Amino acid sequence: MTKHHIDKKRAQAAFNKASATYEDAAVLQKHVLGEMFLRLKLLKINPETILDLGCGPGNAGPDLKANYKPRDLIYLDFAYDMLKKAEEKNKDHFLKSFSNRTTQQFICADIEAIPVLENSVDMIWSNLSLQWCNDLDQVFTQIEKTLTHNGLFVFSTFGPGTLHELRASLASFSQYSHVNEFIDMHDIGDALVRCGFSDPVLDVDLYTLTYSTFKDIMYDLKHIGARNALSGRAKGMTGKSFLYHLEKSYETYRTDTKLPASYEVVYGHAWKVNKPIDESSVVKFYPKQ
Repeated sequence: MTKHHIDKKRAQAAFNKASATYEDAAVLQKHVLGEMFLRLKLLKINPETILDLGCGPGNAGPDLKANYKPRDLIYLDFAYDMLKKAEEKNKDHFLKSFSNRTTQQFICADIEAIPVLENSVDMIWSNLSLQWCNDLDQVFTQIEKTLTHNGLFVFSTFGPGTLHELRASLASFSQYSHVNEFIDMHDIGDALVRCGFSDPVLDVDLYTLTYSTFKDIMYDLKHIGARNALSGRAKGMTGKSFLYHLEKSYETYRTDTKLPASYEVVYGHAWKVNKPIDESSVVKFYPKQ
């Protein structure tokens, strides 16, 4: 087990605790959700069954139902309290038109152990949840098996530029792991091909949120559930001295009276095609202009 291995029980507890505050703090997450739908408009799809993988409080549900009118919509999250929020948000089990009825299911499970039948889902959607996985190949293999022939996997996740200010500030005085290691876009593309997906398309956007104080940054991270859940973290309380040194180091990034928090967001989609994968398959990358 490496120091960057995620302690799933600790992560689960953090998201359960954050379920009451997530909606107000998840500004970037909601923006990314909108960007994912914009990208989906470019694809001609008509999925009858959709799986929202790592659904959180179910923010994607209303638009997934309205845009695609699926027969079945499955919500999956490993945090039970988040899943209950998703159920409350999407409790209208029927669309306005009775003929376009959508049946909804809510499953509490880890996305590294998806309890869904193979070849049963037409589209799998995952908004900013893959970064909480320890074995990306295992997740992609399960997703590929779960999808039907010509099924679509569409996702977003964080890239290595995410929270680089916080990571560097911590590294300046602490030897422990405090921030997740995020996977590079090219490595994600390679993993998709390796796990049997066809024609992966990925692109990346960079975002910077600004804050008046360091405490505001930590407040937002805490209230979306992004606490330190790494196995290599320092055990016990970090204390006032730790926070003092962290804030002092982070203050070196202040510009125009504001402190930045950077995020690199990787967007991608890939198709399941039941044919042998050509080793010369080209992964298409579209860097932001």
